Amino acid sequence: MASRHPTKYELRDGAAWIALDSPANRNALSAELMGALTAHLDAAMAEEAARCVVLTGTGSAFCAGADLKSRGAAMGGASSPLVGILERIWNGPKPVIAAVNGHAFGGGIGLVAACDIAVAVDTATFAFSEVRVGVVPATISVVVIPKLGVHQAMRLFLTGERFDAAAARDYGLVHRVVAGDALQRAVQQEIDAISLGGPRALRAAKQLVRSVARLPEDEAFRHAAALIRELFASEEAAEGAAAFAEKRPPRWAPRR
Repeated sequence: MASRHPTKYELRDGAAWIALDSPANRNALSAELMGALTAHLDAAMAEEAARCVVLTGTGSAFCAGADLKSRGAAMGGASSPLVGILERIWNGPKPVIAAVNGHAFGGGIGLVAACDIAVAVDTATFAFSEVRVGVVPATISVVVIPKLGVHQAMRLFLTGERFDAAAARDYGLVHRVVAGDALQRAVQQEIDAISLGGPRALRAAKQLVRSVARLPEDEAFRHAAALIRELFASEEAAEGAAAFAEKRPPRWAPRR
């Protein structure tokens, strides 16, 4: 019998949906799952029909973190497949939405933090449990600390305690918390809102947030000034201005 593929890929309603699909081990980050996720992220970023990417899970968990039973799941070091996955989400050209369908631990929280928008079900729980097995959340700290800040990250990394979706929202890890049966609808609202933006402007907006956050103030202002000059001179900006003046949707807006 053929083995189950560890991720699913579907293009629908203007978004590329990627589902971690290994519910037997709570979508843990095995070598096989990370390889499949990498391939699907590359496909989603290259898909012209997708304005954004949605990352979710199947079963009761979003992602349980490292698969401690998988000898091939190397989670640390610059060559770790997890590093490549986080970089693809964090720096990729398209917005990525985390549809957190259930529990997220360790590396699973790293996936959530790397995403640009996160919506979680109210029953989801989270934990940086690495210290309880004698390690630390080193790789994911690169994307987690910008979301949590040093103050919250310190306590959560040290205690490894579990926290709920409402706390994750308060900490800045997720944007919205919804009932389980409202997750798809809430994510579609985010997709629809993103789809109203110009494709080039969306890429630039994501890059702007990533760049300005790590630049000194004077460099940040120079970078922002150069970017706005470039975008104001673009065909996309001209179309946006024309559509506004003519009281019509711009060409990139979905026709529904």
